[in-house]
Amino acid sequence: MKKLSVFLMAAAVLGLSSCMNEDKLAKTLKEKPEIIFEAIKANPAAFMKTIQEVAETSKTQREEMAFEESFKNPLKPQIRDDEAMRGPKDAPLVLVEYSDFECPYCTRGFGTVTELMEKYKGKIKFIYKHLPLSFHKQAMIAAQYFEAIRLQNEDKAFEFHDEIFKNQRKLKNGKSFLDAVAKKLGVNMSKLAKDIKSKEVNERIKQDMAEAAKFGIQGTPGFVLNGIAVRGAYPASHFDKIIKELQKRDLVKL
Repeated sequence: MKKLSVFLMAAAVLGLSSCMNEDKLAKTLKEKPEIIFEAIKANPAAFMKTIQEVAETSKTQREEMAFEESFKNPLKPQIRDDEAMRGPKDAPLVLVEYSDFECPYCTRGFGTVTELMEKYKGKIKFIYKHLPLSFHKQAMIAAQYFEAIRLQNEDKAFEFHDEIFKNQRKLKNGKSFLDAVAKKLGVNMSKLAKDIKSKEVNERIKQDMAEAAKFGIQGTPGFVLNGIAVRGAYPASHFDKIIKELQKRDLVKL
């Protein structure tokens, strides 16, 4: 690939309009290397176009290779017995998200997950995990609220999750907004206040963050669908593509 790229660029900047033997071209460049720089000056547009084409081709090939490799070595997120989840426990599709309640891209992820849960209803389960980023001031405390509420009621934890993403802008109000949401859901506020600071809650969040790092997920949102990583706020169609490929490889039956 690298050798081919060199010859493509050389041909472009030299303004070749006919085929030339690779050996002959290589010999020409070796004997008169200065002509490549002269050609670049004379044909800057052709040079930049070729550079862009080579870069795009390389990116596509890297993505294809990574996609293929992900099926050979699928990721294995830990799914705990007390994990809060949506969908049937025995669903053939398992979608895990590593998210930040304050991240605007995670709001897009919320929309995508909602769409997938409806499209594959009864065949997919969703697990929400935490990756609060340090530059989002309210992300960690929101994660703590989710986990503390989960200790009381898993359904209410997800209701809290929905309320935050539907009203993300209000998160700037911090604890007052989080408490208002919790009260609206009928959460035991005195227990919540204790559990937010508990070792159990904070260790759970740390474990999620460590797992995301282990999988090479550094930004949010990040997903793992039946072992296949999706790094970023991709639309539902991207996940459809993965599901079709899983079916094609007989790795999942719907």
